[in-house]
Amino acid sequence: MAQILVVDDQPALRDALSLLLTHHGHTVDVAETAEQALTIFQQRRPDLVIMDIVMPGGLNGVEALAQLKACDPQVVCVFVTAFGSVRSAVDAMQAGGFDYVTKPFDNDDLLLTVGRALERRLLTSQVHQLREDLATRTSFPNIVGRSPAIEHVVRELAKVATSEATVLLLGESGTGKDLAALSVHRHSRRSGGPFVAVNCGAIPATLAESQFFGHERGAFTDAKEARAGFFEQAHGGTLFLDEVGELPLAVQAMLLRVLEERTVTRLGARRAIQVDVRVVAATNRDLADAVRSGQFREDLYWRLSGFTVSLPPLRDRLEDVDLLTDHLLDRLRADVRIAVTGLTERARERLRAHRWPGNVRELENVLRRAMIMVEGPVIGLADLSLGSESDSAFSPALDASLTLAETVARAVERIEQSVIDDALRRAGGNHTAAAAALGIDRRTLFTKLRRSSS
Repeated sequence: MAQILVVDDQPALRDALSLLLTHHGHTVDVAETAEQALTIFQQRRPDLVIMDIVMPGGLNGVEALAQLKACDPQVVCVFVTAFGSVRSAVDAMQAGGFDYVTKPFDNDDLLLTVGRALERRLLTSQVHQLREDLATRTSFPNIVGRSPAIEHVVRELAKVATSEATVLLLGESGTGKDLAALSVHRHSRRSGGPFVAVNCGAIPATLAESQFFGHERGAFTDAKEARAGFFEQAHGGTLFLDEVGELPLAVQAMLLRVLEERTVTRLGARRAIQVDVRVVAATNRDLADAVRSGQFREDLYWRLSGFTVSLPPLRDRLEDVDLLTDHLLDRLRADVRIAVTGLTERARERLRAHRWPGNVRELENVLRRAMIMVEGPVIGLADLSLGSESDSAFSPALDASLTLAETVARAVERIEQSVIDDALRRAGGNHTAAAAALGIDRRTLFTKLRRSSS
């Protein structure tokens, strides 16, 4: 049922309306004046206001409605007026009122009007929500999915993007934290400024100060020329600190100082430089646990976690796998330049059933490999190379018809394929880099890939 605010200076009428509406399951607040009504409205935001037009005090009903609409443009108001003041009621309708009833009113007529007004309120709210959802979804095209989990993430990103708050993105590897960070930047007031992405786990501790804060020429042996650090490069824009949990404690202290003072001093320089940077950080680690174990500074943790968004793993939104598959196929066609039109239904079923420990990144690599290996325009079940929790490379299913040597050989093949798939994931699907990491040439890698898909 609904929350209704009754506004009338006559106690008997207020009591009668309250009793009638409460009897029909509604929750009722009452006010004697328009001023009291405005205070209650701001606190409760009722679904419907039933208000007399003529009231004592500084505001009449029509004037009060204008102020209510300033608080909530979707407010729905039914006016109560004396029989001889119908002209005033018409003026109230023109000012935005939903309907009016005349005193003395029939209870059934009043309840019918209340029912229609609440239907209007519900419809207006639904349309407003749909428009808001549509605007949000079309603003974040790179974050693909319609599951409740991902829709919640998109709404959070849309809200925080327009603020200046520091954002901390949490989630497993491959969940799209980089895309979320870029989306926050693109929909912020800093979108015209630079977006500087830093992989904190790839910066040696000995070079971190120079990388983050820059250096002057001659500051150290190899400093042949002056260099701006990451903070200077991101001035006026966004600095994305990916895998921030991997920063050494000494670098964390330096980072905290910059976030507090908003200045950096290059190595070898005497003068501090003012920087205007919004920080978005991301990690796949439990930073709260790292704080407890002394591996991450508590003061930096609270500085970074001004607004925290958790990205769900793909296994928690398997209903998005089909949408993600189609989105990734469209993107990969231009990359691998192979005209794959789609997947068979059995292949899609297999993708939906997989638990995706590597998340969206794993799905992308599986599709990339399938597009390279498939011999026709449609990817089938046999073209997919992925394991399952119950059928892993290291726990091969026993087959009584196989000899010990055959069982071991099959297990070795499975392990080899698992290692190759992992190398491809780490290399981002780059076959040359994966082959080099495995210590084999590219031709040998393709031979093994073809054999595993046959």
